Amino acid sequence: MAVLRHGTLNATLHGLANGSALHFRGIRYGYVPARFARPFPVDDWHGRELNCTQYGPKCPQVHMDVGHLLRIPEDIVLPKEPEDEFECLNLDVCVPAGLRGPVPVMIWIHGGAQVVTFGSAASGICDPSLIVQDSARLGKPIIFVSVQYRLNIFGFGDGTGSRNLALKDQRLAIEWVRKHIGGFGGDPSNLTLAGESAGAVYVHAHVVTDAPVKRVILQSGSLGMSPPQPPSRGDPIIAALGGPSLRGAAVKEIVENLSVLELNALWLQLDDELPQLQDWAPRTGNVETFLIGDNEYESVLWRNGVEEMTPGMILSAFNLAGHGSRDLGRIYGISANRPTASKTGALDFCGDVRYSFPIRKLSELWRSAGRTVYTYAFDQANPWQASSRAHHAVDLLMLFNGLNLSFNAAAEAVGAEMRRRWIAFVTGEAPWTNGKTFAFGPHGECKELDAMGYRQRRRVGHMELMEGMDWTKITAACAAIAAGRVSLMN
Repeated sequence: MAVLRHGTLNATLHGLANGSALHFRGIRYGYVPARFARPFPVDDWHGRELNCTQYGPKCPQVHMDVGHLLRIPEDIVLPKEPEDEFECLNLDVCVPAGLRGPVPVMIWIHGGAQVVTFGSAASGICDPSLIVQDSARLGKPIIFVSVQYRLNIFGFGDGTGSRNLALKDQRLAIEWVRKHIGGFGGDPSNLTLAGESAGAVYVHAHVVTDAPVKRVILQSGSLGMSPPQPPSRGDPIIAALGGPSLRGAAVKEIVENLSVLELNALWLQLDDELPQLQDWAPRTGNVETFLIGDNEYESVLWRNGVEEMTPGMILSAFNLAGHGSRDLGRIYGISANRPTASKTGALDFCGDVRYSFPIRKLSELWRSAGRTVYTYAFDQANPWQASSRAHHAVDLLMLFNGLNLSFNAAAEAVGAEMRRRWIAFVTGEAPWTNGKTFAFGPHGECKELDAMGYRQRRRVGHMELMEGMDWTKITAACAAIAAGRVSLMN
């Protein structure tokens, strides 16, 4: 048992001691007075004793087999996590035992297409224990904070009040950390905000809306992958879920309707309360240092849907790219006579447009603004099924190693290297040589890449071709292939 008398929270926290890490779980950082309402802070517990030994509930959501995409064997049973609409604004704080602060803090925002919780600490997939323990062992201790927030329609809103509630929940959590992390031994002026997939989209949104953090880590996501959309785009979804009746509907009914609707993803909305989202592209915010990268096979998210497309459908989508579309189709191998090559090329194209190209452009933008940017390429294959390649989200398995990868020495080595590099970044060190890209894998090998080495890992020539084309039309071509085909169950 770990006991912490916390001054600014005015509470005594009873947590868990796990090896060289202390865990304080399920701490409420905010409350929601009514469905679709803005969150309010929970800052003072009036001297209460808080049981912080259990994870807090997550937002109600459609059940999803998280192990499906990650290829986790079915005999590894992930715990069933409680859900509660009004109690899901909670966070977990993991602290090195015997800490003498103040130390840097890493705040983690999970992914899940903005509709589900993908890889929570409670599931074990994103358990921060090893990151915190490694940080202490390396003599670079950090505190790790995992944030829960509202999801799907509960975080999207019903169109009649505040929008982007999930983003506002997260901002409240960041402010909670700034105010209260000192009581755990953290430095409130030395925050790194990190996330994967939809979590990285949110992280980028916090950058452009001037979140008070020094560093950010974007794993497999950015606003370039999922830009803010006009509110009207959500109207059909809100109507299908019940429209005006949503505010009074039972949670169970809403979740059942979400399942029937097969809502696989949501997005941020343009928002009068967050005007920076309107012209997000050139904004660099207050962040000093960035770490950003992608996985070799991000486009697995669209695989099943693209497999059902005909070459003619794919060719028609590429024709939307306007001037240069013929060259674009040729370089990606799109042909009316070659179905397999066309489907593979369409997936490569979506992966580049949604992931690799935004990394390229954001890195240029941030460097031109005088910021330091570290880029990486994650190429280590799935530890259980190497034929699945370095697909979307597989890096979570290795970074956290919450499911014990000792059966796969190469994956375990890559994970240890990731943790070492991430810890260096969070503590203000250079994780690798500035200007180089760091490669994690394949086959357990980790090393810096020069420009030629990176060209061998990613389709740089394809992106150079797109540089000279109309980006609006490029994204329209990608949308014609990807829209409605994204799924975490590939």
